[in-house]
Amino acid sequence: MTWVLAVALLGAVAFGGYWFQPWKLVTDEVVDEAVPVAQAPAPQTTEPDTASADPASASPEPASPSPADNQLIATGEFVTHEHETTGTAQLIRLADGGHQLVLRDFATSNGPDLRVWLSDQPVIDGRDGWFVFDDGQWAELDRLKGNRGNQVYDIPDDVDLDALTSVSIWCKRFSVSFGAADLSA
Repeated sequence: MTWVLAVALLGAVAFGGYWFQPWKLVTDEVVDEAVPVAQAPAPQTTEPDTASADPASASPEPASPSPADNQLIATGEFVTHEHETTGTAQLIRLADGGHQLVLRDFATSNGPDLRVWLSDQPVIDGRDGWFVFDDGQWAELDRLKGNRGNQVYDIPDDVDLDALTSVSIWCKRFSVSFGAADLSA
């Protein structure tokens, strides 16, 4: 009987270790990827009235970014949900027409099965915001590369960026958000 209990206890400890991965609470995975340089969209300017102004005294229009430049199209600051989370999320349109999500100065707790999701759900502070991101539309970009540092995620062309306006660090195993950010222009 003692052997059966010992084997059952060992099995329970092994399963609990696999499922909860408690060592991740005291370990960090640091990522420091090169992030793309992006310009904020140029503000809309009106054409000066050249009929009444002296062309020599008119100041030149500010140069608009070249079509070949990367553009910052949305940004947001992370809020804490299940685990303390800080940093900035940026949505960037690349010069080649593709899109990337950049996490800058990102920090959260390490955890099992963490994913980077774009979602149509609003970011809600506090416990009410922990469980909402799988309620509507969402797109999983990838596993979280690390719980600290700068990281870049490619966004597939078929993802509707007009509909998905927030990012969540989603623990798929426990269906909970570690932290999230609204993406706004």
